[in-house]
Amino acid sequence: MRMVLAVAAAGAAIAVAGCGAVDKHAAFRGNATPAAAVAPSSTVRIWPGAAPGEPMPATMPAESLRVSRPPALPKKELFNVSSPALEVFPAAQGGAAAPCIIVLPGGGFTELMMDYEGEDCARFLAAHGVTAFVLKYRVPIRGQPRYLAAVQDTQRATSFVRAHAAEYHVDPHKVGLLGFSAGAISAAVAEASDKRSYAPVDGVDETSYRPDFACLIYPGLILQPDGNLVPEIHITKQTPPTFIAMADKDKTENAIAYYRGLKAAGVSAELHIYSDGAHGFGMRPTTEPHGSWTARLLDWLGYQKILPRA
Repeated sequence: MRMVLAVAAAGAAIAVAGCGAVDKHAAFRGNATPAAAVAPSSTVRIWPGAAPGEPMPATMPAESLRVSRPPALPKKELFNVSSPALEVFPAAQGGAAAPCIIVLPGGGFTELMMDYEGEDCARFLAAHGVTAFVLKYRVPIRGQPRYLAAVQDTQRATSFVRAHAAEYHVDPHKVGLLGFSAGAISAAVAEASDKRSYAPVDGVDETSYRPDFACLIYPGLILQPDGNLVPEIHITKQTPPTFIAMADKDKTENAIAYYRGLKAAGVSAELHIYSDGAHGFGMRPTTEPHGSWTARLLDWLGYQKILPRA
């Protein structure tokens, strides 16, 4: 277990207890990803028919995409998802089977932020040797427990990727989850679940739904009023290694509480708390301290032997 507290003063980053001395801020600032214009190679549905508990898609509101262009940066929002799917972004490097990460956008379980908490992150990962899958999980919340539909889709997506590992040329033993905000909640519940959240539907579900690692970026809504984690989360020593990042001005301490739960269970974890920025920074270009989180993520993936160490 190691905790990394990242803080900054006068524009300089100071890493405590475990972060290397080399500053890799330039790897992210300005969001200069070589694959920035790359579209997904394919989009594939993860369920053979309707998802669990869903009526037929024709009876649901139509899926809709809204792209707004405020003065600063555009925003790509997806609404009314009833047919969960994966957008596939293959790793840029060839050769051996790549590690893969399923990216879960945030959006408060009302919508999905598909660009700066989804596709932009997938492009970044693909450019660094990770095959990324952006999960379009069901929103808005159905008439059921808050996390259920998203967690079902997350667990199914993890099994789906493993079952098709040869097709996508990925390593079935290096399948991770990376979630932002509500997507991080889904990833946390999915990785710390002691059972599948739906009855198996086909051969895909014969493969494990448990990720090999997880990355939670400013998770929210996993704390109860008494300060304990929600009962859907069952952290044990079998919970996989986890990377966590948040900004100090985030209004919640969900990330800290989850880290403490991992530490209590003896699970390998790394927590970054950045001295500036608030909830929802995602992959936006920035000169603020939290702009280095993707470089720290690459460090961690190397430390975990998921990627080659730099």
